[in-house]
Amino acid sequence: MQQPSGDPTPRLAEVSALLQRGQAAAAAALCRELSAGSAESAELQLLASHAYEQLGEFDAMLHAARRAAALRPTDVGARVRLIEAEANCGQTGAALAALATLEREAGTDHRLVQHVAELYVRYSQHAAANRCYRRSTELAPHNARYLHNLAASSVALGAIDEAEALFNRVIELEPADFGAYQSRSALRTWSATNNHLTEMLAVLQRLPDGHAGQIPLCHAIAKEYEDLGEYERSFEHLERGARRRRRALAYDVADDAAVMERIARVHDAPLLQRARPPAQASVSRARPVFVLGLPRSGTTLVDRILSSHERVSSLGEINDLALALVRLAAGPGGKLTMVDRSAAIDFARLGELYLDGATGYGEPGPWLVDKMPLNFLYIGLIHLALPGARIIHVRRHPMASCHAIFKTLFRMGYPYSYSLDDVGHYYLAYHRLMAHWRKTIPASFIDLDYEALVGDQEASTRRLLDYCGLEWQDACLAFHRNATPAATASAVQVRRPLYRSSLERWRHYERQLAPLARLLEAHGIDCA
Repeated sequence: MQQPSGDPTPRLAEVSALLQRGQAAAAAALCRELSAGSAESAELQLLASHAYEQLGEFDAMLHAARRAAALRPTDVGARVRLIEAEANCGQTGAALAALATLEREAGTDHRLVQHVAELYVRYSQHAAANRCYRRSTELAPHNARYLHNLAASSVALGAIDEAEALFNRVIELEPADFGAYQSRSALRTWSATNNHLTEMLAVLQRLPDGHAGQIPLCHAIAKEYEDLGEYERSFEHLERGARRRRRALAYDVADDAAVMERIARVHDAPLLQRARPPAQASVSRARPVFVLGLPRSGTTLVDRILSSHERVSSLGEINDLALALVRLAAGPGGKLTMVDRSAAIDFARLGELYLDGATGYGEPGPWLVDKMPLNFLYIGLIHLALPGARIIHVRRHPMASCHAIFKTLFRMGYPYSYSLDDVGHYYLAYHRLMAHWRKTIPASFIDLDYEALVGDQEASTRRLLDYCGLEWQDACLAFHRNATPAATASAVQVRRPLYRSSLERWRHYERQLAPLARLLEAHGIDCA
């Protein structure tokens, strides 16, 4: 029953509680009811914006965010929410311009400067993020969290020595920042005379059973044991950390497999052979290049090679394609019903929305590399919406690919990566989907094998440039000198010349990986 008009606080608290319980539809309905009465306020519009976002109603989300900012133009929370809503709606240029204004006005408010930096990272503006992280640490020099963020940003910019010193300082200030141990371990190849194993093993031993700090610590210890060639100990700690991480996740790999199966069923040959927008129209503002595949397959390396060319810019791992799809295909139901709706959207409009967002980052291009690995899910949509785009699918030996995924502690996403069984079943679903794209639209993308790239760097690089219609430039062979930020799990590796040591690394763990190999081989995948 609606309460009498008066103090709206209880009703706003009700909206907030509904959002926390995941009841976005009920929250949005209550927001509409309150907006029609006398309770309209910036707080209400902010809550409404979050409710509409959860529902995938991005236009309504943006409208509510704009209303909140208009009602309270100096409120930082309302301004930040508008920036987020604009970015989600593909208005990247407007969002980044507003973020730059917020940065200039932050003054000595180190908390706000830090938040601005975090937003820059979200939108792949790593140089700007580093500038803000550095500024916030100058304002609060003993804040371990700020120093940690600056260290991670320094890795993205290739300042590895600085990052190591910063992570050491973080651990000195806050020994319980276990993520700093793991990030530090990834910076170098450690030796018998230069490692942190004694320190980290002692810290791990002091942690109570089930402590979340075991996850990054075990991954860090596994990495340094592997560097020393102590593979049994390495895998023992890796498995321990991954097992602890997997227990904390409410995840079922069957859900992801079902989505990929539905994508292949819905995006069938008749749909994919439909007339498409003219290629020239789809690339009039920019020429997108999608570098995709499983994580840890070599996508960052290919991105660095391409963006070493003077006519190519990297956008990093952006979500613009998925966000554009949500705007056109969102509605009641879960992921499977959204896949069904994706077959009936306006594909030309999807391409326009994507390009609106991609060009808003302000990179010169004209070729713009989007290296979000998960875009392999959307190859059919890219084919229909952006016929002038180039799609490069990077793949590795199945066992090397799965092992690389399993041993990586991802900051977000890829929940299947903490169980070999999950990794195997996800790989099978991915393998089937890629076979479907290969069968239905073989001319729309190329496969590039990581092993072929490592085996003959120049030949593979020439193939990439020819596919994109780019002239040869020697700089593409010197990708490790590319100054463009890299903020993926491969950020350190791509600062080095090409090396072969990772090709067969998984074979050190053939005994531990045997169940995975049996699973893949049972479904016809060659793991030799």
